[in-house]
Amino acid sequence: MRTLILAALAALAAATPALAQDYPRRLPSSGGETIIPAPEFQAGYDDYNYAAARRVGDTLYVSGVIIGRAPGEGNDAAAFEAQTRRAFAVLDRTLRAAGATFDDVVIINSFHVWDGPNFTGGRMGHLEVINKVKAEYIDGPWPAWTAVGTTALFEETGIVEIQLIAHVGED
Repeated sequence: MRTLILAALAALAAATPALAQDYPRRLPSSGGETIIPAPEFQAGYDDYNYAAARRVGDTLYVSGVIIGRAPGEGNDAAAFEAQTRRAFAVLDRTLRAAGATFDDVVIINSFHVWDGPNFTGGRMGHLEVINKVKAEYIDGPWPAWTAVGTTALFEETGIVEIQLIAHVGED
C-alpha cells in the first residue's frame, strides 16, 4: 500500500511540476540570477534553454519579445498597435518579476522586419506605434534605443522583436 501511495504522489508531482512552484522563480546564476516570471515561461526555459530575464549585479537583461500577428489578426496599424501593446505587457510582467519597471530600462534594442507581409505600415509606422505604446509605460526620461532592420524573426509572423537592458539595485 505504501508503494502505491508513493507512486501516486510521484506521478502527481511529475504531472504538475510548474503548479507546485511559486513564481517568479529566481534561479541562482553566475553573478546573479535567472528569472522565470510565471508558469507560462517555464516551458521556454526547460525545452529551449531560454531565460526570460537574467540579472548580473545591478544589470537586468530581458530577452526579446516578438511583436507579431496571431491567427486572424490584420496587418494594419490598428492591429500592430494591439500586438505591440500585448508585447509590452509581457515585457512589463518580466521586468516586474525581476523587481524592476520600465523606469529602470536604460536601452531598448529592437529588430524590425521593415517591409514584411505582416505589417503594411513601413518603417515610420513601426516607430510611431511603438512610441505610442512605449509612452503608456515610460514617462521619461527616455531610454536609449537602437532599431535594427532584419529579414526575419524566429516566429514567421514576427514584425519586431524588443529586448531590454535595465539598471536595478542589487538585492
